[in-house]
Amino acid sequence: MAWAGNAPSLKARAINLLSRREHSRSELRRKLANHCDDDAVLDALLDELERGNWLSQERFAESFAHRRAARHGTRRILQELRQHNLSEETLAGLAQELNATEYDRAREVWARRFSGPPEDSKAYARQYRYMATRGFSSDCLRRILAEQGGSASSSTYQRDDPE
Repeated sequence: MAWAGNAPSLKARAINLLSRREHSRSELRRKLANHCDDDAVLDALLDELERGNWLSQERFAESFAHRRAARHGTRRILQELRQHNLSEETLAGLAQELNATEYDRAREVWARRFSGPPEDSKAYARQYRYMATRGFSSDCLRRILAEQGGSASSSTYQRDDPE
């Protein structure tokens, strides 16, 4: 039986990986696939780890979001989590939590990166682009940049953003 011969080594590898940080099921499967030729054995091990609460998609999502939240917006974090094959149900509550703190997180990222408000439309576009590539929402970015606009009118920089 393939299970008896491979299980201790494979399970030890899995627990070793999980003891360092949370992993999604697909990520752990990919890492362990190099050490196991039988997909059924690997799936059985992952099922066992989930039953034993060693492997949790919800815990992984929360941990991942916590690590990324200081630098990235809700859209980017959720997109990265979707690449780990997490269900939308798992992501729904997390999305609400991230959206609730996005403005404050975006202000911190903006303050760390930029020394002052945008001086003209070119600077506005550069700051907006920087923040948008990090996954912050356009409404949040417009609000932050309008607040930082100083002497420049925020309507000067308003533009339609296709989202």
